[in-house]
Formats: sequence, structure tokens, C-alpha cells
Amino acid sequence: MTRLEKLRKRLGQCDEILLDAILMRHHIIKDIMAYKEENGLNILDPEQEERQKEWLDGRLEDESNASEVWDIFHAIGKASKQMQARKLFDYNIVLIGFMGAGKTSISEYLKTLFAMDVIEMDQIIAEREGMSIPDIFEVHGEQYFRDLETNLLIEMQARKNVVISCGGGTPLRECNVVEMKKNGRVVLLTASPKTIFDRVKDSHDRPVIENNKNVPFIADLMEKRRAKYEAAADIVINTDGKSIIEVCEELVQKLLAMDENDK
Repeated sequence: MTRLEKLRKRLGQCDEILLDAILMRHHIIKDIMAYKEENGLNILDPEQEERQKEWLDGRLEDESNASEVWDIFHAIGKASKQMQARKLFDYNIVLIGFMGAGKTSISEYLKTLFAMDVIEMDQIIAEREGMSIPDIFEVHGEQYFRDLETNLLIEMQARKNVVISCGGGTPLRECNVVEMKKNGRVVLLTASPKTIFDRVKDSHDRPVIENNKNVPFIADLMEKRRAKYEAAADIVINTDGKSIIEVCEELVQKLLAMDENDK
């Protein structure tokens, strides 16, 4: 056996060890998830992820190939998160609510926690149309924009395990709600009119309130939409005074409870 053949044999042995370790890791993650569910513990644990990162940084501090090794661990971690997401949510998570309720922030955090793809409907539509949402309203009218929303929701029926962040007006169409529920759980995020105002007052990409950025107008519009929002929702979460992690944990727990009741 040549030296090259010996080295390749050793490399193959390393791959066997790596594969066994990765499979073992996945089994342990499943056991951890089961233990948390059985004992009513929080599903989300961002502090543990931070501890793992600090450990890895310390181990790789003097390693010449630290960047490459970090990429491998990152890929393993991402795959583990996706495995957790598939076990928890065999469907899409559809976030609805008034502008500024927290849909973008929560969807991005869910992406971080579970490596789930995020579909920001307004962003996707703006990119495809090559213009901002206010410009779409001005050039083509609101009806045209609403049709684009409906078509995108229909397109999402081919996806699973995705977070879909809807525009504030999306659930006002009954046909949109029908499309949301075909392959998803609808989560309504709420907040007080004052909280909404504080979050959107400096934004200029919300044509519905651009010329009426004040608490009374926002409160009135929220009340007009409330019945349709609540009718569309599978679960409701008030985001006032809560951290992003608290909102996400509540979201996960309520979805799990709903899934358990549906069994």
C-alpha cells in the first residue's frame, strides 16, 4: 500500500467517525426536544447557542484553518436547526398583523433560531416589480398590488416549513386567508396603537398611513381591521412589552398546543 493509499484510508476512517458523530448528534437533539416537551420547558434556548459559539471560538483560537472548520460547524448547526423546525412545524408559519406589529422582527428571529426560509411578501413583490410598494400603489393602484399578494400566497402552496410575513392589508381579502390556511398556521401579532406609532413614525414605505401618522388614525384603522384579522388568525400574540425571544417562545408553545389539540 502506497503512502497516498494509506492517507486516503485514514481519511475514510475520519469520515466514518464524523458520520457517526453527526448521526449521534441528531439523535441527541431529538431526545433534548422530547425532554423539553415532556417537562414543559422552553423550546428556545439562544443562550445555549451562544455558549456553543464561545466554546468553538476558544477551541479554534490558534487553528490555522479556523475559518473552514467554523463553516463546517455552522453547516452542521444549520442542519440541526432545520431538523428541529421540521419536527415542530410540518407547515408554513404565516404572520399577519397591522404594520409595525413585529412581523419582520419575529420572522427574522425565527429564521435565526430554526434556519427557516423567510418570505417577506412586500419585499418579494417590490423586487419582482422593480419598484417600491408606494410606487406600485401610485402607478398601478391598490387592486393590482392586492392581486400580486394573492398570487404570491398561491405560489407558497408549493413550499413547506417557511415563515411568511404578510403585509398589513393581506388578510383583509377572504381569498388570501383561504390560501394561507391551505398549508399554514396563521399567527396574528398585535400591539397597542401607541406602540405601532412609535415603531412606524420614521418609516416612509407604508402608503396607507403616510399622510396620517398619528395615534388616533392608527387606532381607528386598527379597529376597522380587527375583526378580519381575528377571523383569519389561528393564534393571537400581543407583542407589547415583550422581547423578541418571549414572543417567539409564546408563538412556538401556542402552535404546539394547537397541533396537540388537532391530533
